[in-house]
Amino acid sequence: MKIAAAAYALDFLSDWDAYVAKLGEWVATGAATGADLLVFPEYGAMELASLGGADTAADLDAALTEVMRHAPRVSALHCDLAAQHKVHILGASAPAQAGASRPVNRATLYGPDGVIGHQDKQIMTRFEREDWDIAPGTDGLRVFDTPLGRIGILICYDAEFPLLGRALAEAGAEIILVPSCTEGVAGYTRVKVGAMARALENQCVVVQAPTVGVAEWCPAVDLNTGAAAIYGPPDLGFPDTGILAQTALNAPGWAVADVDIGAIHTVRREGAVLNHAHWPEQKIRLVQG
Repeated sequence: MKIAAAAYALDFLSDWDAYVAKLGEWVATGAATGADLLVFPEYGAMELASLGGADTAADLDAALTEVMRHAPRVSALHCDLAAQHKVHILGASAPAQAGASRPVNRATLYGPDGVIGHQDKQIMTRFEREDWDIAPGTDGLRVFDTPLGRIGILICYDAEFPLLGRALAEAGAEIILVPSCTEGVAGYTRVKVGAMARALENQCVVVQAPTVGVAEWCPAVDLNTGAAAIYGPPDLGFPDTGILAQTALNAPGWAVADVDIGAIHTVRREGAVLNHAHWPEQKIRLVQG
């Protein structure tokens, strides 16, 4: 199969039709590469805050409310596009009301037949917890069985924690999607290193899709740095660098790579190293002195 990861720039939208046209063009362009799975970034949906006007988009809390207001038709649009192009889509993550007093950060996976399911971010960054008051998800991690393979999702900061990635791998994940939104090079690098490490230690494919560019009208996502990429373990059947595809830094567009699920099982069985199988051998004994 083929996977496409978006390096996605946020726009101030004039109206709902502008969003429909933009997303439709992105999906059509991604599908035209032959991709079976399109991955959009964390908080890419925050551009919908602009539909409430400049004052709404500039207010941290009002922006969340405005984006959530459009959730039903965002979902319907993604379902239509996935069916039209016969692709799977990880939609850009968005705030969602999950029964808690504050919104969670949720990414929804769509297939040609409709909504497959969603994943909420597990661990909040300092900005999310101290300034924005985004709540962590409480439903835990999920692995989605799809015709493309078994897919897990680690939203941005979650990819920096190895036990989360390991939990997905032990549940059968072959592909881990990492939608991200990072302000500067340091933040982007942290998520990139985390994503590459998860690919190495779990001998799987990890897909990073970031927001890029400037959106000064929305302080929650005003500066965005990143490159879209698809990573694998630097071992048998994969590039020596572990990088299957990568866009230029801060350049909007798609990173596209062919991915063979069989190659993941082969490297886990026959690789020069067997990180996935040897994980349980980590028995830490500290010696005093």
